Amino acid sequence: MAKKRAAQTPRFVSRPLLASCTQMIDHKSRWPRLVLLLFALNACAPTLRDAATPAAPAPLIGAWRSKLQFTSGAFAPIKNLEFMYVFNAGGTLTESSNYDGAPPVPPAYGVWRQLSPHEFEAKYAFYITQPPKRFQDITGGAGWLPIGHGVFTERIRLAPDGNSFESSMSYTAFDSLGAPAAGGGEATGRGTRIGF
Repeated sequence: MAKKRAAQTPRFVSRPLLASCTQMIDHKSRWPRLVLLLFALNACAPTLRDAATPAAPAPLIGAWRSKLQFTSGAFAPIKNLEFMYVFNAGGTLTESSNYDGAPPVPPAYGVWRQLSPHEFEAKYAFYITQPPKRFQDITGGAGWLPIGHGVFTERIRLAPDGNSFESSMSYTAFDSLGAPAAGGGEATGRGTRIGF
């Protein structure tokens, strides 16, 4: 009668590994610890994935064009005032208007922040200039000299689709010494995203 062959360990399983697994199975007291470890790792996995996923950019970032109407102040007589903005990812902004050439003024620069998922606040400033008194002032290099600065504070409410907004704005003027000056006012605006 042929001798019964002894069970052999498969060659692809190392004996130390098999002995370790057998010991774990034999000692039932280790199973609860193993199960708890697996649950803990599973619970931590979503947190680790969320931490590795970058936050979505704020929906205001990009280029915009807005039509504004002041109801008071120096800009109230203007009926076709438009602003163009660029809201940068770092929380800064640049603004220019269709009246920056009358009188010539540089663009406005400022900052913005997100207050809620669809509400933002922006604050930006520009230099106010005065026209030369004589033509010789221009030819002599004096040009349009600064006489103060203006500050816009704007509250922006973004539409659910992220492609338009409504805003309310206050404007404050300051003289060359930084004291409040005449000309400030209130306005409302409607903006649309510039895109392809």
